[in-house]
Amino acid sequence: MSKVLVTGGAGFIGSNLVRALLERGDEVRVLDNFSTGLRGNLEGVDVEIVEGELRSYERVHNAVRGTEVVYHLGALGSVPRSVQDPLTSSAVNVEGTLNVLLAARDERVRRVVFASSSSVYGGAAQLPAQEAAPVDPMSPYGVAKLAAERYCVSFSRVYQTFESVVLRYFNVFGPRQNPHSQYAAAIALFLSAIADDRPIDVYGDGEQSRDFTYVGNVVDATIRAAEADGANGEIVNVAAGAPASVNQVAETIGAILGKPVRKRHLPPRAGDIRDSWADLGKAERLLGYRPQIGLEEGLRRTVEFLRG
Repeated sequence: MSKVLVTGGAGFIGSNLVRALLERGDEVRVLDNFSTGLRGNLEGVDVEIVEGELRSYERVHNAVRGTEVVYHLGALGSVPRSVQDPLTSSAVNVEGTLNVLLAARDERVRRVVFASSSSVYGGAAQLPAQEAAPVDPMSPYGVAKLAAERYCVSFSRVYQTFESVVLRYFNVFGPRQNPHSQYAAAIALFLSAIADDRPIDVYGDGEQSRDFTYVGNVVDATIRAAEADGANGEIVNVAAGAPASVNQVAETIGAILGKPVRKRHLPPRAGDIRDSWADLGKAERLLGYRPQIGLEEGLRRTVEFLRG
C-alpha cells in the first residue's frame, strides 16, 4: 500500500483514478480547488481532501508532504478556454506544475506522473504521432502543457533523487465527464444532446479524426507509469491507437441510444487540429500498456453509467 496524492482528483479523469487507487489498497489524498472538479465525483470514497490552488506553493507543499507518488492531473483544461484566457492557462498549467515538482523534490517523493496532452503535437504532419517527433502546439493550452512537460523532464535530469513520467493523453472520455461546462469535451456534449433529442454542434465537416480513449484505459496506463522500471524522464503516449471521425462517434452514440442524430455545423474553432492519433509502441514497451476497451464498448459503458 502506498500513500499517494492526486492533484485534480475531483475532476473527470482524477476521480476515476482515485477510485482505482483505492481499490488496489492505496491511501489517497486529493488536492483540488473545485473550480472545474466536482465534489460529487468523490462522494462515497474514503479520501483526504486538501482544498487549494496549484498556484500556491504552500498549499501544494502541504498536500504533497508525506506521499510516495504524486499523480499530477490538476490543470485548467480546454483549448477554447486557453484561447480566451492564455494568462490563466499558463499560470495554472505551467506555474502550478512547477509548484508540484518543487514540492515533490523537496519532500523526496518517489515519482511524479504528469498528465500532459496530445495537444502538444499540434499540426505535426506525422501520423500516428510518435513521442520523438517534432511538436508544434497550436493553442496556448498546448504550449503550456509542453512547457510543463519540459519542466518534468528537466527535473528528472538535474535532480538525482527525482523521478517523473510524462503521459500524453489523447481525447479521454467516460463516466464523470461533465457535459454542462461550456468547455465540455465533444463526447460528453454529444451524449447529453442526443439523449435529449437536441442537435449537436459539429465544428467543420465532422470528418476530423481523434484518438478517443476510454478513461479506464487511461487510468490503467497512469498507474502503470508510477511503477514501471526504466520510465523515469520519459514521455509516453496514452491513447486507444484507433482514430475515429467526429461524425462516426456521433452516429455510434445515436445507435447506442436508439436516437436520431441531428447536426448543426459551425466553423472550425481556433486552435483545433484536423487529425490526431497516437503510436503506442513506446507505451507497450515501457509500461506494458495495451488499451483494453475500444471506442464502442467505452461509449456503451459511459451510457450505462449515465443511465444509473
